[in-house]
Amino acid sequence: MTLLAVLLAVLLLGLPMSIFGSTMLWNQEISNLRVQASSLSSIVERRIDRGDAVTPELLSGWGGDADHPTHVTVFLPNGERISGGDELPSSVITVVERTVSGAVIQIQTDRGHIYRSIAGFVFLVVVASTCALIAGALMAARQSRKLSAPLIYLAASAEQIGTGTVRPHLRKSGIEEIDLVNEELVRTADRMAGRLAAERQFAADASHQLRTPLTALSMRLDEIEMITEDEEVLNEVHACQDQVERLTGVVTELLKTSRSDSGGTTEAVRLDKIVDQQRDEWRKVFSKAKRDLVFAVDDDITVLATPGSLAQIIATLIENAVKYGAGTTVVAARYTANRKGVVISVSDEGEGVPEEIGDSVFTPGISTGGSTGLGLPLALNLAKADGGKLELAQNRPPVFTLTLNAVPTSLDPEKVLPQGALISMGSRRRRR
Repeated sequence: MTLLAVLLAVLLLGLPMSIFGSTMLWNQEISNLRVQASSLSSIVERRIDRGDAVTPELLSGWGGDADHPTHVTVFLPNGERISGGDELPSSVITVVERTVSGAVIQIQTDRGHIYRSIAGFVFLVVVASTCALIAGALMAARQSRKLSAPLIYLAASAEQIGTGTVRPHLRKSGIEEIDLVNEELVRTADRMAGRLAAERQFAADASHQLRTPLTALSMRLDEIEMITEDEEVLNEVHACQDQVERLTGVVTELLKTSRSDSGGTTEAVRLDKIVDQQRDEWRKVFSKAKRDLVFAVDDDITVLATPGSLAQIIATLIENAVKYGAGTTVVAARYTANRKGVVISVSDEGEGVPEEIGDSVFTPGISTGGSTGLGLPLALNLAKADGGKLELAQNRPPVFTLTLNAVPTSLDPEKVLPQGALISMGSRRRRR
C-alpha cells in the first residue's frame, strides 16, 4: 500500500510537472528569441534613420554558439535582403519583428536545441521519480517487515493456543493493536489452561472411580461363567464381558487423554470394521426386541477418530434407539458434499425427543426415560475430542448425526496417521 501510494503521488506530480516544465522551456525559448529580435530591430531602425548600412557582420554578432545556433535575416524597406549567423537545418523555430520604417527582422533557431533541453528536464523528473519510488519501496519493505513479523508470531501463538499445549510468549512489537491482541491471547490461554486442567482432573477422577466397579463386575461375570453350564446364560455372560471390556477400554482411553498434554489420539478408522463389531454386539438384543437393525455403510469409508471412542458413540446411539425408540433402527454413513467429512446417522421410527428438551438432550442429567442422562453427554465429549460433532438433527422421528473428518481416498486406509491434533486453518487442514 505504501508503494502504491508513492507510485500514485509520482504519477500525479511527475506527469503534470513534465508537461508544465516542457511547456515553460518552449515558451522561454520563444521569449528569448523575441527579445533578441526586438533589440536587433531597434539597432536596424537607428541605422536606417541615420542612413548607415546594415551589414552581414552586424547580423553575425547576433548568432548563437555551438549549443544554441541562430540565423538572422533582415528584409530592408527597399527590398534588400541581408543574412548572417549560423547555418541551420530545415527544422527551425522562427520569430519575426517589424520596425516602424518597414524593415522585417527574422530570427531562427534549431528546434533540436529546445528538444534537448526538454528531454534533459524530463530525464531529471524521471530520475527524481525513480528515486522516490526506490525510497518508497525501501520504506514499504521496512514497514511490512515491522508489521508482518509480529503478525506471523501472533498467528503461531494463536495456533499453539488452539492445540492447548503452549502458553504464548510474544515480546511487545511497539504496535498498539497487535500488542492488545497478544495480551488478550495470553489471558485466553490462561483461562483455557485452567479449564483444561479442571477437565483433565475430572476425567482422571471419573476414570479412576469407574475402573474399580468395572473390575468388580468383570470378576462377578467370570464367577458366573465358572459356575453355570446353561448355554443361554453363558452367551449372555460373554456378551456382558464384551461390553465390560469395551467400557474398560473407553475408561482407559479417557484416563490416557486426561494425562496427555498434547492429545491427538485419532487415526484412520474403517467404518466397516466398526459396523461389523456393532452388528455382532446388538444382533441378539434387537432379535429379542423383535426389531430390525440395518447398517447402510459403504466399505470404503474411512474417518479420523479414536476407534474405542467411535465404537462407544455409535453404541450409545444404538442403545438409546433400543430403549426409547421403535421400529427399524438404521445406521447410515455418507460423505459430505466436499468429501472432507463423513456424516454417520442413527435413526429409528419411534416418537423421538420432545421439543421442550430437544436443545438439552446432551446436557448431563437430562433424560426422557428415567436414566442417568450421562450417555449422550459422554458421547458428545468423545466426539469433540476427535474433532467431530454430535447433534440431534431431527426430533421426530429421531435422527442423531455424528460428523467426523474423512481420510482422503489417496491415503492407505490401513495406515495409521501420525498422532497429532488436527488443526484447521481456513479451507486447509494439516496435522502437526
